[in-house]
Amino acid sequence: MTTDKPTTDSEGREYDERPWGNYLVLEDATDHKVKRIEVAPGKRLSYQVHAKRSEHWVIVSGTAIVTLDGVEYELTSGQHADIPIGTAHRCENRGTEQVVFIEVQLGTYFGEDDIVRLQDDFGRAS
Repeated sequence: MTTDKPTTDSEGREYDERPWGNYLVLEDATDHKVKRIEVAPGKRLSYQVHAKRSEHWVIVSGTAIVTLDGVEYELTSGQHADIPIGTAHRCENRGTEQVVFIEVQLGTYFGEDDIVRLQDDFGRAS
């Protein structure tokens, strides 16, 4: 069972299993945060916005369907998406292999409570 309360991995880094996959925090500083995110086949993150951070996603593997303010983009390894503060966004995996991407957050606050879920497949919408 997953919760929205992260744990730590063997190296003491923040890690969490979510209904759509998992994330691992690679770096957490006062002015940025970097995560490695895996999205399982057939799953997607909530459609969400942030008030205090922008994000930059770089696809590492798999084929991601990235939705930005209602427009879908298909991205593959090496491609990226910029997500300004206040932009509704989501990553979806319609394929059969894991989607892995690196998320760089920039802003003034990086807590999980800066997520406003507009739609969610797991009953967590705001």
